[in-house]
Amino acid sequence: MPQFNPEWFASQIFWLVVTFVVLYLLMSRIALPRVSQIIEDRQNKVEDDLAKAEKLRTEAQEVYQAYEKALQEARADAQKVLRETGDEIAAEQAKRNEAFTKELDQKTREAEDRIQAAKTEALDSLQSVAGEVAQSATAKLIGANIGKDRAEKAVKQAMGGES
Repeated sequence: MPQFNPEWFASQIFWLVVTFVVLYLLMSRIALPRVSQIIEDRQNKVEDDLAKAEKLRTEAQEVYQAYEKALQEARADAQKVLRETGDEIAAEQAKRNEAFTKELDQKTREAEDRIQAAKTEALDSLQSVAGEVAQSATAKLIGANIGKDRAEKAVKQAMGGES
């Protein structure tokens, strides 16, 4: 094998050094700067993406907080409207109840007045009829004819009226 022949060692070492230097120069001047630039670009992109993600997360939190605040305000407004509407309905109901009570009281008084008038009329009519019955009964029982006025007076007295 010629590689292990010692007379070729000097030229092999020379070419080894030349090749190593050329490869080293190619790698250090061309390949490694490109690779390091690519790595640096990737690192910058990752950092930019992380910064954007952090910014978006912060914005999302702000939007969420604004949403929660708006939702809370909407709930408070809804509760306020609900209370106001309930109060209005209660006031309207109280007003209607009061009007109904007044109307009912008025109709009750009118009905009581009509009942009292009918009672008075019935009692007057009853006294008159009772007087006629008493006059007729007296005429049939004792054969005496008493006057209508006297019979009605006796009925009034018997019913607890005036004498």
